[in-house]
Amino acid sequence: MKRLLVLALIACPAFAAENVVALRAARMIDGRGGNVVSPALIVVRGSNIESIGGSVPADAHTIDLGDMTLLPGLIDAHTHILLQGDITSADYDEQLFKESMPYRALRASRAVKIALEHGFTALRDLETEGAMYTDVDVKRAINNGVIPGPRLFVSTRAMSVTGGYGPSGYSPEIVYPMGVQIVDGVEGGRKAVREQIAHGADWIKVYADRSYFVQKDGALSSIPTFTAEEMRAIVDEAHRLRHKVAAHAMARPGIENALNAGVDSIEHGIAIPDDLLDLMVARGVYLCPTLTVTEYVAPGRGGVWAKIPDYHRDSFQRALRKGVKIAFGTDAGGFPWDAVNEAKEFEYETRYGMTPMQAIQSATRVAAELLGMSDRMGTLEPGKFADIVAVPGNPLQDITALQRVSGSDS
Repeated sequence: MKRLLVLALIACPAFAAENVVALRAARMIDGRGGNVVSPALIVVRGSNIESIGGSVPADAHTIDLGDMTLLPGLIDAHTHILLQGDITSADYDEQLFKESMPYRALRASRAVKIALEHGFTALRDLETEGAMYTDVDVKRAINNGVIPGPRLFVSTRAMSVTGGYGPSGYSPEIVYPMGVQIVDGVEGGRKAVREQIAHGADWIKVYADRSYFVQKDGALSSIPTFTAEEMRAIVDEAHRLRHKVAAHAMARPGIENALNAGVDSIEHGIAIPDDLLDLMVARGVYLCPTLTVTEYVAPGRGGVWAKIPDYHRDSFQRALRKGVKIAFGTDAGGFPWDAVNEAKEFEYETRYGMTPMQAIQSATRVAAELLGMSDRMGTLEPGKFADIVAVPGNPLQDITALQRVSGSDS
């Protein structure tokens, strides 16, 4: 399925007939970090880029987009399509207790359409929050052309331990759905990895810590979920089966445990000490910071969360200075899909130190590398998927242009 978000191309009858289109625009940012190409010409044949620059094939339908910039399709490497906002536990419990999985799947189909219309042609979805393996079904529906949506890389249920995840606080006599798969013990961890992969997981997601608090020295800390042995077993089993592991880890206890186990990405990383940042650089571990969700949920949650954004900004800036590989992620679903454009993350990234080009690369080349898909997406090059977006003007001069993708809702 083509995910080239230019309305004129999607709606053009000639495109459907010829399946060859030449896109012209004032400029192009190819995602590789080099100079802006101006003017820009991309020829698309079928679902792939045939050529960049050069001449227009005789059988191509040409679309001139004028003063716009062509970019690789954007990648959000941390989302929850089965979640529609969870500032409070009541928001969360309402969805798990009162919405059926079919209804949540319908809402997810709307979420992926919104993401696509905002220019996100690929999502790494990091757990279904109690909706079991529904993300696999949504992915299948997109791939089969049943619904419009981005390419999905899914992690199904995610994992935590007994007492480590919600819903919580209810009578022990009540049986209710959990937001994750509860996994205890080394063998339990290995079995859960096998189950999730058997049911379609592309990634394994673990919760490495919980219950955040500020120590006397002012550092943010947490309670680790899994033991070191449990975490190592989960990561070892996932890697043995050729799957990567993402770890929700916000403070030293969880981050250190996750890194020692060999995870592939740290999610959020609210307060990463310098020595652990150095370890991430040495081991090539990615950081997916999700600045947008922190800014969105902190005021409503109160308590220690009132201080979380400050820790998060500091951690992000130090990670950037040290050269940690930072992949774009928003935690969309933690905020309602129709409340905030995911591309708002670019504003936070640049506000806290990234150049506009670095921010764009975090959602293109770097995110594609995290997904192990750099040979197919993330940059505009011949042979790669025709995942292309167009924005008005030059986003290197105005990063908010990335919130105005010309897409199927134009």
